[in-house]
Amino acid sequence: MRFVDTHTHTWGPDTEELPWSAELLPPGWEGAYTAHDLIADMDAAGVEESVMVTTPLYGRGVRANEYTMRSIEASPDRLWGVGLMDFYGDSEQVRSALRRVVGHDRMLGVRMHACLAYEEHASELDRTADWILDDALEPVWDEAATQDTSIFVFPKAEQISMLETLAERYPDVQLVVDHMAYPDETTDPSEAPWTDFESLADHDNVAVKVSSLPRSSDESWPYEDLWGYVRHLADWFGTERLMLGSDYPWMDDWAGYEACLSWVEEAPFLSARDYSYMAHRTFESVHET
Repeated sequence: MRFVDTHTHTWGPDTEELPWSAELLPPGWEGAYTAHDLIADMDAAGVEESVMVTTPLYGRGVRANEYTMRSIEASPDRLWGVGLMDFYGDSEQVRSALRRVVGHDRMLGVRMHACLAYEEHASELDRTADWILDDALEPVWDEAATQDTSIFVFPKAEQISMLETLAERYPDVQLVVDHMAYPDETTDPSEAPWTDFESLADHDNVAVKVSSLPRSSDESWPYEDLWGYVRHLADWFGTERLMLGSDYPWMDDWAGYEACLSWVEEAPFLSARDYSYMAHRTFESVHET
């Protein structure tokens, strides 16, 4: 069965030709985690393809996605990409920036770090930030609809209702919610604000990544304390709109690569059909691959 890991990160060494503009690395990590490293981990875990999400380490400028683009070019049968860009500025410049990011047919869209203060190197948590609703971002959404590309949003639970506003405002844009809004000690799968996902599921242009589980869990593999979140998402969205992702190597402090994905095989409420959607069929449908 085809398996697509829908959320990974890679970056090259800090060089003069392609420098890090900020040192934003996983906890305890030193140095690069290259596309070659990722593919080696994929091979060991039986993962056919992965989506490389550009790291803020390279900023938001013209060359922010250079490493991602080069990696895709080098391994076009194994890798996909999601880019970063500057969302503010002259309308045509913003539109042009988005077109540049998604100009490659294996670049799936751009990412908004909704739960982080809007900065060149997004790193400070702001779980109620509402900049994603800014009218100044309208050129981004309009161009995304024109290009038939996706916007990947990384929110906290308090921002799920904002995503519903965006899903309704821009019905022709595919929204993908990263890390199932990153549950933590402040959330409960059966209580607001995390349960705002139920009404968000009414919008057909929204899919959710079931990803980054080890970092949210207080338990070891297979992270049963998070199964309630997954069960609710499967009930509300159907697994036809859920995708699996590892968030590796950001998980390295908590789990190895295979463990970030293999937990799903232990969840008794997910059928073989559910697994196939989460492993690849939803990805194929959402991104028309």
